[in-house]
Amino acid sequence: MTRKSRLLAAAFAATVAAGNLLASASAFAAPHPVLTTPVAATQVRYGTVNVDGLNIAYREAGDPKSPKLVLLHGWPSSSHQYRDLIVALAPRFHVIAPDYQGFGNSDAPDPARYHYSFDAISVTVEKFLAAKGFDHYGVFMQDYGGPVGFRIMGRNPQALDWVIIQNTNAYENGFTPAWDGFRKALWVNRNAESEAPLAAFNTPDGIKGVYLTGAGHPELIAPESYQSDAAFVARPNNLRIQLDLFYDYRNNVALYPTWQKYLREHQPKALIFWGEHDPFFTPEGGESYLRDLPRAEIHRLNAGHFATEDNLPFIASHIISFYDKQVKSAK
Repeated sequence: MTRKSRLLAAAFAATVAAGNLLASASAFAAPHPVLTTPVAATQVRYGTVNVDGLNIAYREAGDPKSPKLVLLHGWPSSSHQYRDLIVALAPRFHVIAPDYQGFGNSDAPDPARYHYSFDAISVTVEKFLAAKGFDHYGVFMQDYGGPVGFRIMGRNPQALDWVIIQNTNAYENGFTPAWDGFRKALWVNRNAESEAPLAAFNTPDGIKGVYLTGAGHPELIAPESYQSDAAFVARPNNLRIQLDLFYDYRNNVALYPTWQKYLREHQPKALIFWGEHDPFFTPEGGESYLRDLPRAEIHRLNAGHFATEDNLPFIASHIISFYDKQVKSAK
């Protein structure tokens, strides 16, 4: 920087400082009323709840007196996945969406000292919901949300009022060939060689592909959706967290018969949205729910894994109408 440039910069800084002092002085000399605008019930609120020493982040909107609806996110996302759905549903529901430990803005303890599993996540989420006063609710489950939600339902079936299922697996025929590296390699023998191909799913290009593959309206998928996920996964130790959960997923498959039995016996009022071009879950996986839930309402969508990204108005409006016709009317 030249001497002239330095002088100009110093003069500019002095001018700004003087302006700030004048503004402060005038504020004290002639105060003006400052308006604090009210927070509408439908605005999204952000916070954290401490659960067993972990700060669990969440998004919440809607009147607490409204019917409660829990949104459980999938891999590799967080409550950010539901940023628009929360806004669409807030006029009718008290909506909450937590970030699992290791995801989004929740604490992510070092996997060398903390065991990441779907059992652990489900226990944390269940305690989180109790702390937030969610004792009766509907639940929206997508991808990882299914293994979390099914565990909570099994332990506390009386809390569930209704269920929304969107591309989350509970049947063996729901796996596409994308799972071969899990089922035929990682789950058989976990080592560096079997992990290496699966690490690619957690790269920026891999995550972007999950969002765009099979999407009926790719032009509606916001880049920050996959960019946000990729940034969180790129944090220190997070790849190890994701691989730990990839390996633990084998325990979900072992529980499929238990979850199917739960559905048959309890017959929860169920609404299903199924992205027919999901790279991970087959259309047959969605249809299989009808074996155990023959009265479920199903919508087969020209969509991929994250159907709420490009089918939001349809999904939101059908959630509201289903609740009014099938759930509210039965209470």
